[in-house]
Amino acid sequence: MADDRAPSTACTGSSLLQPVSDLTKLPLDQVNFVVCQLCALVSAFWFRLFLHPSKTSPLVRHVVATVLGLYFATFCFGWYTLHFLLQSGLTYGIMILTGVEHMHKYCLVVALSYLSLCQITRVYVFDYGMYSADFTGPMMVITQKITSLAFEIHDGMARKEEHLTAGQKVLAIRRMPSLLEYFSYNCNFMGILAGPTCSYNDYIAFIQGDPCRHRDHEPHRKSEGKSQGEPSPNVEVVRKVATSFFCLLVFLSVCKVFPVERNIDDDFIANTPFYAQVVYLYLSMVTTRPKYYFVWTLADAINNAAGFGFNGYDSDGSPRWDLISNLRILNIEFATSFKVFLDNWNIQTVHWLKRVCYERCPYHPTAATFILSAMWHGAYPGYYLTFLTGIVVTLAARAVRHKVRPYFLRSTTYKLVYDVITWAATQIAICYTVVPFILLSVGPSLKFYRSWYFSLHIICILLAVAMPVKPRHLRLKEQQRTSAQDPVQNPQEAADSAYVQKEKTS
Repeated sequence: MADDRAPSTACTGSSLLQPVSDLTKLPLDQVNFVVCQLCALVSAFWFRLFLHPSKTSPLVRHVVATVLGLYFATFCFGWYTLHFLLQSGLTYGIMILTGVEHMHKYCLVVALSYLSLCQITRVYVFDYGMYSADFTGPMMVITQKITSLAFEIHDGMARKEEHLTAGQKVLAIRRMPSLLEYFSYNCNFMGILAGPTCSYNDYIAFIQGDPCRHRDHEPHRKSEGKSQGEPSPNVEVVRKVATSFFCLLVFLSVCKVFPVERNIDDDFIANTPFYAQVVYLYLSMVTTRPKYYFVWTLADAINNAAGFGFNGYDSDGSPRWDLISNLRILNIEFATSFKVFLDNWNIQTVHWLKRVCYERCPYHPTAATFILSAMWHGAYPGYYLTFLTGIVVTLAARAVRHKVRPYFLRSTTYKLVYDVITWAATQIAICYTVVPFILLSVGPSLKFYRSWYFSLHIICILLAVAMPVKPRHLRLKEQQRTSAQDPVQNPQEAADSAYVQKEKTS
């Protein structure tokens, strides 16, 4: 998730566009952000056409990408851009001076601490509760890149090949990046303002003109279409830009019609039937999503316009440009489980949390991942309430998926009924969980939960206790042992397994 705050009274960046801000009645920092992203989009086309790897060296591409990125950041955030350089430089020094055996831990602590210090200062010293395009937004993405890079270097230079998962083998880094490569990766103009994060190997392959070279051996990749040469991203860029501005139009049209704050209005709580409160909660929260759709889809289009984001070919030979996409809008709006929603929302952050925390944490990985996510998002108490609530909702959703769902896979009708019920439950659970993220403060957030009698908390805890699910590593061991002893599954397990595989494939 990303911040979207009410207008702040001052802008730390350039005042060149103040007349545009006055004309549109939008805060200057937001005007600067959108204009810089549009300039980045134009620059991306130029970068792909005139600084193509076939026409220039990786050195030139690194320099231009970095200089443009720092210029756009300075235009938006002024001298606060120094924090990007300080955070990156400090952690690069740690990578050079400490051994690869423990550098990933030091970088995680230092990068996250530096980010948290900046967030705490901005929240509690400058503008608590003020929504603006602040400098900690880009720092969140840079923190992801720094920590991802450190873990990938550790995997490639300190761990044995046989101890790595398939995904870690693809992303493992076998040599220390140069200082220019490091700053280009962290501060390039395609992703410095709004991300998304990406793996270092993917970025370097793009700069050197051989996208996905390290991914060609992945089993899901298709070889059809490779003889056609380098695919053009133009159609995909046009589609994503159109989608992003449609989402912006929707947001500007409806954002003030269903204010989230009304959910805690005393008169609304006292005089509105509960079913109407549920409907309003859904409408007020669903209308906050288009702003994220706008920012992330436009950011994806910028990267694609530069030629970054190619992800191989579909089975029909058509190119895919979703390597670093950050969301899948239809999958979000029609998600039938908490997991499906999270897997399609802020995708690159989910990947980062999985690679840095969930896959590596030996104890309680779900709780640890939600806590890390809350720390990364910022210092507002509402963030922690959201992610602590997310833990119990995730455990309950996992229990239902494992214990209840298999009984509905026996026929198409049963499955349809299950999907309708779980879609409604998932959307309400998401809205209920995310309210503190929007309200920010403890008081209003607890007032909302009290108006609902903490009902979803209680229901989720009861479900998790009544239908316990074994930890993931124990389930995997049990499955391996069972398949080794008896390769024939019972029909219910076979149906469930087949359906899950079909979902993953689609």
